[in-house]
Amino acid sequence: MALIQWNDSLSVNIAEIDQQHRKLISLINDLNEAMSKGQGRTVVGKIIQGLTEYTKSHFALEERYFVAFNYPETSRHKKEHAEFIAKVSEFRDEYEKGRLALSIDVMNYLSDWLRHHIKGVDKKYSAFFNERGLK
Repeated sequence: MALIQWNDSLSVNIAEIDQQHRKLISLINDLNEAMSKGQGRTVVGKIIQGLTEYTKSHFALEERYFVAFNYPETSRHKKEHAEFIAKVSEFRDEYEKGRLALSIDVMNYLSDWLRHHIKGVDKKYSAFFNERGLK
């Protein structure tokens, strides 16, 4: 069973960003499944790396929109992005060092952060961007 299920409460009403959020959720669910099945370090490591890379590209897209539309919460939002990237990199490093508790820590952090970030922080830009024609 998926750790995070996509539903309308996660939509920011911007098709491109919603599609990327679905992909991020899929990556987190893939990581959760790989860890729960005890799959090899390589598989889990590749998923963590893919999550790190995809998140960076997703955040870059959002941040381009912040600049293009002069979004007033840009600094605060970018700070959350940077903190997330740093935390996922830290998890990746800890995983590569063989720390076993990492799987539970990663899944709790990722699922909680994603829900909070999309439902709280990303939802703030939804109406702002929609009013400027981005849907």
